[in-house]
Amino acid sequence: MLVLVAPGQGSQAPGFLNPWLELPGVADRLGAWSDLVGCDLVRLGTEADAEEIRDTAVAQPLLVAGALISASALFGDEALPAPHEAIGAVAGHSVGELAAAAVAGVFGEDEAMTLVGRRSRAMATAAAAAETGMSAVLGGDPDAVAARLAELDLTAANNNGGGQIVAAGALDRLAALAADKPERSRVVALKVAGAFHTRFMASAVADMEAAVADIKPADPGIRYVSNADGDVVADGSEVVRRLVSQISRPVRWDLCMETFSRLGVTAFVELCPGGTLTALAKRNLPGVARAAIKGPETLAAARELIAEQAAPAAEQERDS
Repeated sequence: MLVLVAPGQGSQAPGFLNPWLELPGVADRLGAWSDLVGCDLVRLGTEADAEEIRDTAVAQPLLVAGALISASALFGDEALPAPHEAIGAVAGHSVGELAAAAVAGVFGEDEAMTLVGRRSRAMATAAAAAETGMSAVLGGDPDAVAARLAELDLTAANNNGGGQIVAAGALDRLAALAADKPERSRVVALKVAGAFHTRFMASAVADMEAAVADIKPADPGIRYVSNADGDVVADGSEVVRRLVSQISRPVRWDLCMETFSRLGVTAFVELCPGGTLTALAKRNLPGVARAAIKGPETLAAARELIAEQAAPAAEQERDS
């Protein structure tokens, strides 16, 4: 079974959309999406430096655009079956959930881009209201890490599995965590603008509730695995509700990977800009074949992996 995933904030890098502009129609799509999100995706994805694309209002639209462009290019090969036939499950990390929902058919690409424009601006505004941030806590005893975060009134905003927790909250509390960290752990400050997936994002949730009011979602055509709890969500309206509430709730990527394992995952493909989630899969899903899509030159390996996964399913169907 193949799982297709979309990365979250922090995966972007300067110029990562450059090679995709060489593909037919990509520049036009990015231009149209720029109007929907209110920023120049072509310039930002090709010319902007790391500091400029770190801005939440910029990073999130770039990431969803990259994931959607790469998904279209991936399945543009006529030799591959349609996505709903080739993919066993989809998921996205944080903002990547919007791209995953579009791939699953819950709503269209333009709707995904419109929503990420609203989401990114709302979260940037919420982040600016208080001096907050996020730090990765690597290693340490899980109970000791949890106790230290509770002591400092910090939230485990991401649980990425394999002993990787992302703490979020006030900057002075994060500084205290770094100065007196749990035994056998490392604390690495992340280059993000606020405490995402915590109570500090409450105003962004309210904004997104208004943004989705006119959305008429379809039920996912592919299993959709939610960040909230790793559950497979089959109802389109529930997917949208979770996309909104997830802004202020912790990302449980560890539970998503547990679900992949329970479903019998045998292959894992990460959309552009791939790498982060593939590395987590290497540690947490041993024995699973992996492909990370970075530029168009990496599509061939991903297509080969998909074809390999599709062949046994087709053979089984013929035998039955």
